[in-house]
Amino acid sequence: MPIAALLRDNPYVLAPLAGYTDLAFRLLCRERGAGLCFSEMISCHGLVYEQKNTRLLLQTTTNDRPLGIQLFGSNPEVMAEAASRINVQEADCIDINMGCPVRKVIKKGAGAALMKDIRLAEDIINQVVRHTTLPVTVKFRSGWNNEHIIAPEFAQMAESAGASAVTIHARTWAQAFGGKADWQIIARVKGSVSIPVIGNGDILCYEDGEKMRSETGCDGVMIGRGALGNPWVFSQQGRPDSLKKRLPVILRHLELVEEHLEAEKILFRVKNHIGRCLGGLPGASRMRQEIMILKDLNSLKTLLTNEQGNPRP
Repeated sequence: MPIAALLRDNPYVLAPLAGYTDLAFRLLCRERGAGLCFSEMISCHGLVYEQKNTRLLLQTTTNDRPLGIQLFGSNPEVMAEAASRINVQEADCIDINMGCPVRKVIKKGAGAALMKDIRLAEDIINQVVRHTTLPVTVKFRSGWNNEHIIAPEFAQMAESAGASAVTIHARTWAQAFGGKADWQIIARVKGSVSIPVIGNGDILCYEDGEKMRSETGCDGVMIGRGALGNPWVFSQQGRPDSLKKRLPVILRHLELVEEHLEAEKILFRVKNHIGRCLGGLPGASRMRQEIMILKDLNSLKTLLTNEQGNPRP
């Protein structure tokens, strides 16, 4: 299905987040209202060289749709080869990461570094589009810094190179994840291209997403860090104000982890998710401390269930 049709059905998109958006978390967010969801960031080299840990990031199910696979890298040929290995049974689109600000990614010439080399970025998009039948999207930032805001021009280049949609995180590389996102840049990008535009940045509740759509005219709203500890962000009802009301979703997350992932191998990641879900509750700090010393998933379930029946300050 074309990206525009996916966004018409549901404009709320789960962002690709390294270390977070695994299969279990994607399914949980879908159950709370998310539409299109993206995988964790996947190395093109890891995919081409069939690295086991990279292949695990492609894990999906029939319920995990529509799904986008996000690739990162700086070599056009390797990116193209990686894209060719993703088939229609695994995904509905391929996203190219041109916005990651993390230094170890930047040092390899990937992520946001590609905004400093538009010709290379264009070559990568061209090559990926030529080597897949899936729609290709591109995620990037406002620019490198406030003196170099190039998002509209970059979006036009991506459209000309064959991208089916673009996602703009309305911060510069220099901002990383700090400061305030400038949504007017999203509006400028929307006015510069004819393909769908997905806005990203500072969405902490459903109402924020509606406000972004109203102010910028964007076709979709991507939520990243705002979904961590808050899969309820995709629905108007928002995050409940008590552990009793949050617990069914927290336990559902644990159920999905047990069903689809190697739970004990990612126990720290699971505990991180749960700790975030406790945000704002009485006794949250104490509960997080207790959670972090637990050794297995069953102990975590027991603690949460007991806490519901016998809350402590």
